[in-house]
Amino acid sequence: MTVSPATTSTESPQRGLIMALSPLDPLNGFVYMWYHVFLWSLFSSILVHFVAAAIAFGRMRKHKIGRFIPVAILVMGFVSPITGGAVTSAAIAGVYRASGFEMGSLYALAWGVGQTIVLIFISFTRILATL
Repeated sequence: MTVSPATTSTESPQRGLIMALSPLDPLNGFVYMWYHVFLWSLFSSILVHFVAAAIAFGRMRKHKIGRFIPVAILVMGFVSPITGGAVTSAAIAGVYRASGFEMGSLYALAWGVGQTIVLIFISFTRILATL
């Protein structure tokens, strides 16, 4: 096995193919599991917040101050998964790694989108206000 200058012998051959995995390729390293769950969480959150910002802009476009609310919605679409989503994705990947399980790519999708669904549920039900 020859080692190219760009890679070392300890790196996985999947490193360059991180976004080109098929649904049948397992994710068997902590970084790969964390990265895929995090990306699905980030992209699904951005999609949901983009739709919410578009609705808010359509409803508040003539308001003097309210027209800037969609910007705050979009910022939260990035900040929320980058902070909390990164931590929960690492926790999910850590549990999979510690238990020795391999995560399928579709499971990473389910965990990432599931984080966004839980975020939406908590936001709408106001569970945090009762604590």
